[in-house]
Amino acid sequence: MTDHTAWLARAVDLAVDNVASGGGPFGAVIVRDGVVLATGQNRVTRDLDPTAHAEVVAIRAACTSVGDFSLAGATLYTSCEPCPLCLSAALWARLDQVLYAADRDDAARGGFDDREFYELFEKPREQWPMGITGLRPDNASAPFDSWLAHEHRTAY
Repeated sequence: MTDHTAWLARAVDLAVDNVASGGGPFGAVIVRDGVVLATGQNRVTRDLDPTAHAEVVAIRAACTSVGDFSLAGATLYTSCEPCPLCLSAALWARLDQVLYAADRDDAARGGFDDREFYELFEKPREQWPMGITGLRPDNASAPFDSWLAHEHRTAY
């Protein structure tokens, strides 16, 4: 069994354990240099937080653990193919790679149809069920002007 297989098995075990305790069927493990930085389980219904996906929970915990918003050099192992939210979080965290066990078809079979979101992003925004409209007040660029003028800003 490879390290990747073992870490994926751990993510799957976290997902199964989470189901047993009333949570969603998702688990995640973040590893760097063979060391677990953090794990996560789906906490959406427990915390009433639609962003508390296992991958996001693990990313938040790993960043806190290492004291940095960058997880460069780390790998995210997850029990299921990341939804667009989790994939975006992994990109923002600068993870080196994401490896997953089940895929979006498995998730759909379980009632979690992430495919709908992937398909939605391919449609023009006018066809989305939620309106997204840009409104530009006179001070729209003020936060970025302030950011650029701040001498001690942290580069992203």
